[in-house]
Amino acid sequence: MALTPAPNDAFMREVDEAVRQDDLSNFGKRYGLLIGGLIVAGLIAFGGWLLWQNHTHAAADEAGERYTAALTAAVSGKPDDAALATLAGTDQDGYRAGALLVQAGIKSEKEDAKGAIAAYRAIAADATLAQPYRDLALVRQTALEFDTMAPQAVIDRLKPLSESGNPWFGSAGEMSALAYMKLGKRDLAGALFANIAKDTGVPRTIQTRAVQMASLLGVDAQMPPRPGETKDNSANAQ
Repeated sequence: MALTPAPNDAFMREVDEAVRQDDLSNFGKRYGLLIGGLIVAGLIAFGGWLLWQNHTHAAADEAGERYTAALTAAVSGKPDDAALATLAGTDQDGYRAGALLVQAGIKSEKEDAKGAIAAYRAIAADATLAQPYRDLALVRQTALEFDTMAPQAVIDRLKPLSESGNPWFGSAGEMSALAYMKLGKRDLAGALFANIAKDTGVPRTIQTRAVQMASLLGVDAQMPPRPGETKDNSANAQ
């Protein structure tokens, strides 16, 4: 005997609870500085490219050493505020962006949501910084503001980043899909979750979560295997 579909409001409560278990809306509070530091670390190579084009190798090496030391201290939970302030004021854009992002992450870790949001907003609006850093700041700003933003505002803000192939498609697309759900647009949310699931450029944890969310919305989403990975391993990835 077929079951009667649950009312939309009950469904939304169920989905909201599932999402909160992953704590996407409170991303900054839960993962804080550590994830912010790791993401920034992943961008150091790009920052190094900028430095190579604009500064001598000696200057870049010196700044790189200072940045590595400051980042290590920050991730360990003992940030060197003076070192970060110096790097945030340097004319070497890659390390300046990294330092600014770490400073914002520290505010988030200290549960200074207002200060962290303001810091990320300033980075996102800084036209002197390379776009990848600005996009990262926008994603993290939106994650912190997600609970208080109108769903359509989330979708509009993240639209340029919520496209397959964009480096931040996983995080931006996930928040956009959740915003569609809040608007009751389950078809758009399901389709977006399915696109996230099949994009091999998206972190595996986000892909897995997208498959689960798509399933809740009645969409059959599949994760394709990655190089060196069997189809069975892909389906069981966590």
